[in-house]
Amino acid sequence: MTHLSQNFNALGTVKAAEKKYPPPFSLRLTHEERARLDTERGSKPLSVHIRERLFGDDASPRKKSGNSPVGDREALGRVLGALGQSRLSSNLNQLAKAVNTGSLPVTPETEADLKEACREVSDLRAELLRALGKSPEGGP
Repeated sequence: MTHLSQNFNALGTVKAAEKKYPPPFSLRLTHEERARLDTERGSKPLSVHIRERLFGDDASPRKKSGNSPVGDREALGRVLGALGQSRLSSNLNQLAKAVNTGSLPVTPETEADLKEACREVSDLRAELLRALGKSPEGGP
């Protein structure tokens, strides 16, 4: 075995003492116990609730992973509500089909409808970016 492959193999094996976190702990609960914990925890993750119940104020906080993209749930609800109420997606699909078949008449009304659809898409994009905690002015 060459020196390089020996180093590579050595790097691939991590000793138990070098692990960043201890192994997880598994716990079996009855359906009733789990339901009670789910009710008590509210919107907190179950593991956070259990640690707080076990250790109280001595529970060590965990790093936030930042995986939750939703910055503003209310704004996200508005965007999803607007998408649900609008016929924007089906209207855009019909327009795309008409363009592809060459049957879209280019009239002032059609042009106005297309511009309005673009404004609606732009508004929804800005609202969605705000809900995700991003600036609507940045990016394409």
